[in-house]
Amino acid sequence: MITELYAYLTNLPRWHIFAIFLIGYLIYYLIEVVKRPILAVSNGPFKKYLRKNIPILEMKFWPTFWCFESRAQTVFASIIRSNMMPNIDYRREVLTLKDGGEVALDWLETDCDSESPLIIILPGLTGESQAEYIKCLVMAANRTGIRTVVFNNRGLGGIELKTPRLYCASNSEDLSEVISHVKKLNPHVRIGATGISMGGLILGNYLANYSDEAKAILTAAKIISVPWDVNKGSDSIEQPYLNSMLGRHLAGSLCRTVRKYDILRNEEFDWDMDVVLQSKTIKEFDSHFTSKHFGYKDVHSYYAQATLHNKLHKIKVPLLCLSAADDPFQPLDAIPIKAAEKSSHVAILITARGGHIGFLEGWWPANKDQYMGRLFSQFFSAALFDSNNEFYRTSQLMMELNLQTSTSVPTTPISRSSSPIRKKSIPF
Repeated sequence: MITELYAYLTNLPRWHIFAIFLIGYLIYYLIEVVKRPILAVSNGPFKKYLRKNIPILEMKFWPTFWCFESRAQTVFASIIRSNMMPNIDYRREVLTLKDGGEVALDWLETDCDSESPLIIILPGLTGESQAEYIKCLVMAANRTGIRTVVFNNRGLGGIELKTPRLYCASNSEDLSEVISHVKKLNPHVRIGATGISMGGLILGNYLANYSDEAKAILTAAKIISVPWDVNKGSDSIEQPYLNSMLGRHLAGSLCRTVRKYDILRNEEFDWDMDVVLQSKTIKEFDSHFTSKHFGYKDVHSYYAQATLHNKLHKIKVPLLCLSAADDPFQPLDAIPIKAAEKSSHVAILITARGGHIGFLEGWWPANKDQYMGRLFSQFFSAALFDSNNEFYRTSQLMMELNLQTSTSVPTTPISRSSSPIRKKSIPF
């Protein structure tokens, strides 16, 4: 019998081999890849509202069958969206900040009512308003009748750098000015905010550090693929070989950004621009430039200030977060699941797959109705239109719960929120 089996295997027709491989691949996909996302949030009014009003939360996430590996999702999402989504004809506003610096605000209001809700969108590390993932969200909002304005950081989006200052993950001063400006222009409109990747860090730090101001202006917020623990995220993106290739690409983008501006070359600065431009990783760039640029002792001090996983208890605006368990920029054990389960205002939706700003689904991912965009539009449509004031009443209950539990929040929550989470405890 063994001889016959050996003879069969050695003479196996090619279509048999293909069929066996395809069946095995399909079984693996259905068992290990297709999962219902986890919603980490306290058992309170926010969780009840989300379960009732956001249908996508109850559905399994079906990653693209031929492209579910984390790095593949990350890379192909960018390639596919770039080729399928045309540039958007924004209305540009150049805003002069208090220190004389300028930023570009790109508005899309086409086919929207002048008093319709508005979402402020913050791109990632070197992203701007024509980045493919930004256009995905902008168009998703536009289809639901919500206006958007993309906040391009200093030096990005085609705006010259007027002062010797760029931007960083820990500093939300520019965002505070932008949000206040947008509110002045739209005093009677519900406003939301979204940050992607590093934009999520800037927004998250704004929500935590300007909590009362944020609560007074913003109705709801959302962050996508945020590197919750910047130190762990930096270590993860430097892992060989595929992760480090992504990291090198982003480091190169940062170097190209600073290379354009002679205003950043001066003997009085603490950094050596020639050394900065030789940076091969994001951490090297932040060590040679960003940390010095913003007055930190070293890169570790900068990352400690930028990190978000230990600040959830400070946030007072209803915040929905989307993270993938396989994000190469952020390991699973750094996602603050336990902290979210104790938070009145923060909910984290964790998919088993999705990579970094990927979340591709379907046999051929289209530029419409992608998972990331559907979650985005469902959440903000419910929160910002809020025709029966259900979200408003939920927000009031959330604040009451926050006030009731605030005295029991530990003064040093870092050890609790950042405790390692064993992967086997997550059903992925």
